Amino acid sequence: MSTVRVRFAPSPTGGLHLGGVRTILFNYLFAKQHGGKFILRIEDTDQSRYVEGAEQYIFDCLEWCGLIADESVIHGGDYGPYRQSERKDLYREYAERLVTEGKAYYAFDTTEEIETMRSTLKAAGKDSLQYDASSRSTMRNSLTLMPEETAELLSSGAPHVIRIKVEPNESVAFDDLIRGHVEMELAVVDDKVLMKADGMPTYHLAVVVDDYLMKITHAFRGEEWLPSAPVHILLWKHLFGLDKMPKWAHLPLIMKPDGNGKLSKRDGERLGFPVFALQWPDANGAMQAGFKERGFLPEAFLNMLAVLGWHDGTEQELFSLEELVEKFDIDRVHTAGAKFDFEKAKWFNAEWIKKLPADKLLPYVRAVLSKENIEAEDDDFLLKVIELVKERCTLFPDFYEQSKFFFESPTEIDTASIQPKWNAEKVKFFNAFINRLDSIANWTAEEIEKEFKEEVAQHVIKPGELLMPLRIMLVGAKYGPGVFDIAALIGKEETKNRIEHTLKALA
Repeated sequence: MSTVRVRFAPSPTGGLHLGGVRTILFNYLFAKQHGGKFILRIEDTDQSRYVEGAEQYIFDCLEWCGLIADESVIHGGDYGPYRQSERKDLYREYAERLVTEGKAYYAFDTTEEIETMRSTLKAAGKDSLQYDASSRSTMRNSLTLMPEETAELLSSGAPHVIRIKVEPNESVAFDDLIRGHVEMELAVVDDKVLMKADGMPTYHLAVVVDDYLMKITHAFRGEEWLPSAPVHILLWKHLFGLDKMPKWAHLPLIMKPDGNGKLSKRDGERLGFPVFALQWPDANGAMQAGFKERGFLPEAFLNMLAVLGWHDGTEQELFSLEELVEKFDIDRVHTAGAKFDFEKAKWFNAEWIKKLPADKLLPYVRAVLSKENIEAEDDDFLLKVIELVKERCTLFPDFYEQSKFFFESPTEIDTASIQPKWNAEKVKFFNAFINRLDSIANWTAEEIEKEFKEEVAQHVIKPGELLMPLRIMLVGAKYGPGVFDIAALIGKEETKNRIEHTLKALA
């Protein structure tokens, strides 16, 4: 088999939806598994929808995910340019060849004329309102005009497009790597525009020409592109031969949480979860947090996406990128859509936070604390904090709530939880415990716990009745890691000060 070459070809028209990132991921995994190349091609032929910053955003998303292209407008390669607007002159040659061979034609119709045609068909009760074999004979194109008229219009620079000529009494077929053998009738396919009036190709022509020139061997794309497959197959057949066509795989959709339709940006806004990898402005220009800004690890984000529509056949749920490259099998991608579950996505993140060593989490946690005006400059101290609290964190912002008491004394103490069972004997215990803390030379969690138990033994109080107040004294509330671990990290003087502060508040 020739070297595997796959591509992802986004349009710089908006944020990169998580479905797009999953398509990138599957392309990347397949390429790396087969020792091939992953190409990122920018499909910016629709200049009217171009959004400033969207192209860079795509590369930023890939960098965060760790899915780096082998060839792209940034990384270069032997098959550039990798931005379609810079390949503009390539496409007309192929479109003109189709016209010469009778596979396409010039169409000079105005927008108003096309709308009139559709209105006429609708008034006549026709099912199809398309520009196709049933309507093109009534329109102003090179199939209905005399050759001299067509030549004159072209020479005068009259606005025109080039449309593919679809014969309705035929069908096309292809073998999909996920869906198996697929046959589609051409009767419902319209004569798609291949070259627009501004001289730019449409997606249909450009994707075929570029895939051929860039020697793409496999084309993975979303299921929503299935209706376009007949036109693409015809173009491959007419221009290059079907034996040169890449193997196709149409990936299942990512569905709304209730399974009712494709997941959209509006679903995220409505239900309160991100649908983009990185932050992107909404329709009103307000920045919407992406998975990164909500506190996700890229490892967890990719893991979550990988199992949306794919399963390796085992009980394993956590996969590193290296494991995914090894285990990914296109035959195990599902045909049915996969429901997005944000709670499950958070579960993946929590598991990856537990899984990764503290030093890998350190830069993320430091950034979270810095936003809360906590400058944790001591790496060793912060690493110990992370190890203690990471199992209690689901998203990175949780690290602030779960660790802030290590860096600053609590400003509020939940004395209301202590008072119902508070008594003079407990006051006596804690005053004695403070004095005992002074005698500890080796300030460790083990030594603090030992001294605590020895002091408890001298009082007629159950240890459990003292541990909860001690936790509240150190943390301010009833949560956190092991109470003696907390004391060990905040230090002897801070531990004593917090106990004394709370005793005064309870007096």
